[in-house]
Amino acid sequence: MSIKTNIEKIREEIENSAIKAGRKPDEITLIAVSKTFPSEYVTEALKSGIIHFGENYVQDFISKFNELKEYHIKWHFIGHLQRNKVKYIFDKIYMLHTLDSIKLAEEINKKLKKADKTLNALIQVNIGNEESKSGIKVAECEMFIEKLRKFNTIQVSGLMTIPPYFPDSEKVRPYFRKMKELFEHLKKFNGDNINFKELSMGMSGDFKVAIEEGATMVRIGTSIFGERSCKYKLH
Repeated sequence: MSIKTNIEKIREEIENSAIKAGRKPDEITLIAVSKTFPSEYVTEALKSGIIHFGENYVQDFISKFNELKEYHIKWHFIGHLQRNKVKYIFDKIYMLHTLDSIKLAEEINKKLKKADKTLNALIQVNIGNEESKSGIKVAECEMFIEKLRKFNTIQVSGLMTIPPYFPDSEKVRPYFRKMKELFEHLKKFNGDNINFKELSMGMSGDFKVAIEEGATMVRIGTSIFGERSCKYKLH
C-alpha cells in the first residue's frame, strides 16, 4: 500500500475511534513518525496534508531538516534527548515530547534565552515504572512541574508516555487511562509557563485505544511508512 493510502486509512481509524469515545476527530493530531526514513517519504506524506512529523535521532533529524527547509513542517522530537545535543535542535523543533529531567530543562532554557526563543515541551512520564525507559515517575510529577516554573522559555504543554508493550492493545488500556487521570489531575498546576492541553500517547499498534482513553496526539510510524531498516548508525 502507498503512503497516501496508509494515511487515509489511519485518518479513518482516528475518526472512528474518536466518535466511539464521544470525541471530535479534530481534537487529535496525527504525528507521522519519520525517523530513519528518507526525506522522500516525508514529502509523500506532505502531499496527503500531514504537517506534523516525529523524529528520534538528532543526526537523522538535522539532515532531514536541512533537506526539507522549503516545506512548512512542524517537527516533533520524540526520542531521548541528551543535554549535549540540545544545541543542535532547540531552534528547529515545534515540540519536544521527552522532557525528563531538570538538568535537560536547564540546558534547553539556557539555549532558548540566548536565542530569545521559546519551545513547547511535554513531560515524559514513565507510566509503567520500567527501568529500560526514560521519564518521570507518576509520584514525582507534581514536584517536577513546580521546578519547571522557573524556566519561562519552556512552555510545558502536557504529557507524553510510552507504555509497556503488549501484543494485545487492550492490555495497554489501563496505562492510557492512568495517564489521562494524571493529565486531568495536573491541570490544577496550570499557570505561568504551565498549560496542560496535549496528551501524547499511542503508536501504530495501540493508537485506537489511546484515542478512546483521551490522547490528543498519536505518533504513527510503521502504519504509515512501513517497517524500518536502519542502514547506518544513528546518534
